[in-house]
Parts: sequence; structure tokens; C-alpha cells
Amino acid sequence: MTVPLPMPGIGKPVPAPASGCDCNNCPFFMDNPRAVEPVCSGCTSSCEYCGCARAEDPLPGSEPGLACTRCPIRCGTRPDREAWMKDIGGTMHFTGLRAPGALPDLPLFTPQVDGHDVPTLDAQLRWPAYALGLRRVISPKTHKLFPRWEGQTAHQFLNLRPEQKAILSGYAEDPLVEAYWTRRKADGFAEMLAAQKWDLVLTPNASMYFNQPRAENLINMRRNLMLAAELSAAGVTAVPNIYWLRLEDLDRYLDWLDETPALPPALAMNLQTFRTQADWEEMAVPGLTYLAATLPPDLPMVLTGASRADRIATLKALFPGRLYLISQNPLQYARHGAVMTEDGRVDTHARTEDLFTANVRFYAGLADGTITPRNEA
Repeated sequence: MTVPLPMPGIGKPVPAPASGCDCNNCPFFMDNPRAVEPVCSGCTSSCEYCGCARAEDPLPGSEPGLACTRCPIRCGTRPDREAWMKDIGGTMHFTGLRAPGALPDLPLFTPQVDGHDVPTLDAQLRWPAYALGLRRVISPKTHKLFPRWEGQTAHQFLNLRPEQKAILSGYAEDPLVEAYWTRRKADGFAEMLAAQKWDLVLTPNASMYFNQPRAENLINMRRNLMLAAELSAAGVTAVPNIYWLRLEDLDRYLDWLDETPALPPALAMNLQTFRTQADWEEMAVPGLTYLAATLPPDLPMVLTGASRADRIATLKALFPGRLYLISQNPLQYARHGAVMTEDGRVDTHARTEDLFTANVRFYAGLADGTITPRNEA
């Protein structure tokens, strides 16, 4: 059950993480009997910011707390924590955030390109869909729309045929995602993406890390859903990105889906941060397995960052009939003179477009199960 929160502008403060990350006085701590919104089971043991020295030792000649406001991490120690709560609507809950829609007809595997010479890359393939990353649309340096996009739709920019689909993969490095969040209303980013007529947008993703304060994790989970809701309200077919660190995080997403009148087109996750085998086995697979067993059975999954054959096989087994993969590996390998085969990567001398064609077909074969690498047979 959602507890109504005191909102700004009506004479009451907005709940914020307790000063000094004090769980017993935090309005979000589950075991705090005075908690306004008990959604958190406590601080993260691996957090590197709890009791951060910046709060106690300001920069020479600066005001106390100034170093905190320059810190990119939101925690209970920051003097401006109330402002961050206002920025996300005064709540950590997901209630009321909606991004309804239907997934367009997509291939099981979509290659992500860099926007250069797509017709040449596609000449032999005539592939049904192509994806483009956010940093190819909004400049990582200026945080503005690249001038070359002015007056163009996504299909025009990529030189796609009418029947081909254009997907925006909103994943980007943290500074660009933060800039998108900060400038999104002033610069009308949602309306801009709607005008570009993307067939599908995987919404920009605020990251989550084990060394962050729990407040930062909770804020970013809500921000990711907020971005999807804002894009959807602007007329974009938007897929929310979800991340988790605890079982309770997954349960909150499930509760949100259960309470939502209309489901989103899909759920999206970027798996490329699970680089080590330990990360994959101990964090990614358990969470994905839980989702596979508990999500609505007809809700598609759009996953990026999975390029290893064994991992793709695991994902196919978890989400049969509803898994869609996006990867930039086919182009990256092709640009570096490499082709992926059943025996692994092979460096060769060939035209980029020929290598790209072979790589896309290889990954598509992994996605539909027609190719099984010999070491996996």
C-alpha cells in the first residue's frame, strides 16, 4: 500500500534520506516505525560514501557542505538532499508512472550501428531494424542535439527504407545520462525524440553500483521509470530500463507492473556491466531467473550487452519466445577486421560491409537458435 507523502508547496517538508545515512531515522527504512515510505532494508555494506569525509572537512575556504553539493552521488549526508527528493517528485515509489504501448515488429536480433553509411552496411542484409546509441544523437560534449540531426527523422538520418525500424538505445556513459536528466525539460528532449519518430526508444539509464549509497540506488530506479513515463506521455514508444541490487528491488518492479493498468511495450536491461563471470553468475543470472519466473508471461524483454554465445543461450532459455537482443558487436568487430564464427573470433582481411553482414547473421543465428557454437554443442 502506498503512503501519501507530504509534497512541496503545501507547508510540509519532502521526506529525504536521513542525515548521515542513519537508517533508524530514515523515512524509507523498513524497520523504522516512523518511516513515511518503507521501501529500503538498510544501507549497503559495500557503500564507499557513508560517513564521507567531505561532509565534515569542507574544501579550504569554502562553506560547510559545499563539497557535498559538488559530489555526483546523492546520499543522506548532502545538505541539498531535499532538493533531490523534489526533483523526483517527493517519493521513491513507482505508483503513477506509466509507459503503456506495444512493441513493434522486431527481429530477434538488432545490430546497433554508429550512423555512418548504413545503406552500404545493409546492402546485402536488408535487415528489418537498426539501433543507434544516445551519444550519436545528443553530444557528450555540449549535451545538445547534434546539428546534423536538425529537421531529420531517425529514418532519414539513418537512410532506412520505409519498412525498416529505427531503435534508439538510450544507454550512455553516466555524464551524458545525467545531462539528459538535468536538461530534459528545458531542452524538450522528450518532444525532440518524438519528433524524430523512433519506432522504439530504450530510455536513458541512470546507473546503479554496489559502492553507492542506497539512496542513490533508490533515486535512480525511480528516475529510470520517470524517464520512460515522460517519453511515453510525449508520444514515444518507450521501454523502461530496470536495474536491481536486491530482491526487494525486483519485487518493487513486479508490484509496479501489477498495479499498472497497461503494461509497457517491454522491459529493457543493459547487461554489459556484468563483465566478469562472477558478476554474471552471482548477480545477473539470479535476478533474471527470478524475473523470468514472475514477470507477466507475455511481457517482452529487450536486452543489450550480451555478446557471448553461452550467455545468449542462457537468456534464450530464460525468456523463450519473448527475448529481443541488441548489440553493437557486429559493427565493432567488422570495423576492426574481425568476423565471429562458431569457433570464435577470426581476424581477416575483408570489406567492412562483408564482415558486418557475416557478424549480423551469426548473432541472429544465436538468437533464433539456428547456430550453436561448437564449444557449446
